[in-house]
Amino acid sequence: MTRLYLSDAACASTLRPLSLTTNVSDFRLGITTIKEKWQYLLGNDSDVSSNSRDTKDRITIPANIIPTAQDFRQIIDTYAKENVPTATTSFLQFNYPWELFQLNDHFIRSDFFSIPKNQSPMEILQGQLIAPEQIIIEAGAQISHAVLNASTGPIYIGKNAVVMEGATIRGPFVLGEGAVVKMGARIYGATTIGKHSIVGGEIKNSIIGDYSAKSHDGYLGDSVIGHWCNLGAGTTSSNMKNNASEVAVTLAYDMLPEIAGLKCGLIMGDYSKTAINTSFNTGTTVGVCCNVFGNGIPPKYINHFTWGLTAYDFDKAIRDISRWMHLKKKEISKEQIEQLKNIFQHLQTST
Repeated sequence: MTRLYLSDAACASTLRPLSLTTNVSDFRLGITTIKEKWQYLLGNDSDVSSNSRDTKDRITIPANIIPTAQDFRQIIDTYAKENVPTATTSFLQFNYPWELFQLNDHFIRSDFFSIPKNQSPMEILQGQLIAPEQIIIEAGAQISHAVLNASTGPIYIGKNAVVMEGATIRGPFVLGEGAVVKMGARIYGATTIGKHSIVGGEIKNSIIGDYSAKSHDGYLGDSVIGHWCNLGAGTTSSNMKNNASEVAVTLAYDMLPEIAGLKCGLIMGDYSKTAINTSFNTGTTVGVCCNVFGNGIPPKYINHFTWGLTAYDFDKAIRDISRWMHLKKKEISKEQIEQLKNIFQHLQTST
């Protein structure tokens, strides 16, 4: 049996704020997470872990290396050796959050042909499918009077997902299990919507995590949104500067800006939310557990546990997260609270 440990040690610092609360191997890229890609490639004869307390007798591989059918065995063989150089760059990897949406088109296409499928046998549907051979609709999904155009890339609709009437979707596109596309939404590729999330308005080339919501009108482009986030009605992000110059992004209070390319919208950490009609400048980063509101355009970097422009009381933040989770019949775990407490306490001593 192949036993792997997918380690965040060498990559988490430049993947903030996303990596502070989610293992890098649990980042979704295309249809599947990095860990799921390893599991599908290795099959049943595998044991893949991202738990730093479970490393014994495992081959340690950086979690930001993306395995493919062509090179996953070579990756394993390379890291099975002793004294592997820390900066091994011969394999495809991502080092910054914006590289996720830059790579998403490719991996929606590759995942489409490699993942196990449980396609619904029912006839679809009251709507219009363009290039239906490029569309997978899993069992239990509901699609009503919507347009799914896969001529520009494959479309994957997960188990028990819902696409409401009037929605218009162009591939490549992924809608996770139990997720919802609301009425009249306009979604362009390459976009991935996580499990049990709700989306509406206009979205392009973005990744939205699990249990998050962009339910209303407003534009989101070239962005990565974490888990358990909520974008209030009318929230819009700029993804390109008016002078068409490169976008510089600050990912953490202790990092210098990095160039993300010509397009980068919003990078948002887990558990963060915005008020109605919030407008974000190009290349804005919102940290973990923020509530963004106030007059004018918010700063381009918003630190963790920010309430408006002041500090977010920790107990109040946990109470608010618990309320949001309760809406989805979920409860915040002791491990999640401890994780957030560590971020909060580190923030108090270092800023």
